[in-house]
Amino acid sequence: MTYDFFDVRVVRHEALTPDAVRVTFAGDALDRFVSGGRDQRFKLFFPAPGQDAAIVPRGEAWYPQWRRLDPATRGIMRTYTVAAARRGEFDVDFALHPGGGPAIRWASNVAVGDRLLVLGPTVTDNGGVDFRPPRDTAWVLLAGDETAVPALDAISAFVGSSLPVHAFVAASPGRCVAGVHCPDGLLEPIRAARLPAGPGYAFVAGESGEVRALRRHLVQDRGFDKRRVTFTGYWRRGASEDDLIEESAA
Repeated sequence: MTYDFFDVRVVRHEALTPDAVRVTFAGDALDRFVSGGRDQRFKLFFPAPGQDAAIVPRGEAWYPQWRRLDPATRGIMRTYTVAAARRGEFDVDFALHPGGGPAIRWASNVAVGDRLLVLGPTVTDNGGVDFRPPRDTAWVLLAGDETAVPALDAISAFVGSSLPVHAFVAASPGRCVAGVHCPDGLLEPIRAARLPAGPGYAFVAGESGEVRALRRHLVQDRGFDKRRVTFTGYWRRGASEDDLIEESAA
């Protein structure tokens, strides 16, 4: 199996900024949890209100079975990025914005010993990694908002000094990867930026509307080949992940 379920528990947590916390999970079977690095995403399941553990069917047919469960009682699924992984444990960064949903409420009150369910990769080359620059890439453009910081940070560490990286981040200063801090949005700073010549590769993640606008700019105005722009909507203004799940199944 490329993915499997893991029962995990919180072993550490630390505030990164007033608006972000890093949580470290461990589990008896996590030696089988393998991150592909970069923007490795996975699923976390939180208990529904009034429950102690997330109700989620396990096995290869879990998703249609989970979809058929009552939304009021089934485990609440959210997608996150692996901030770092070591044998037997991994880290996840949570942005703690006001009015957040169940995942943010959980992270705001996290305690050592808290337990969750994870659906994560068991092989390094898996479909949860989108950052895949072509071999002839001469430089990289990274752009994202607060929700994309863990992915952008992990990608920056992965690329290291092998390629020039131009990063634009719409996040609080304490959450920025090395790059341009864009508190008022990403599109205008990128429009105004002088970017290198040669074959570039762009990874753009964050709010769906802004991500699409950035892709249009890169392709239509900057002349990027569509195949050299990876764009991912991590969230959509006015919609929860539950709303997006229901829309995708309609």
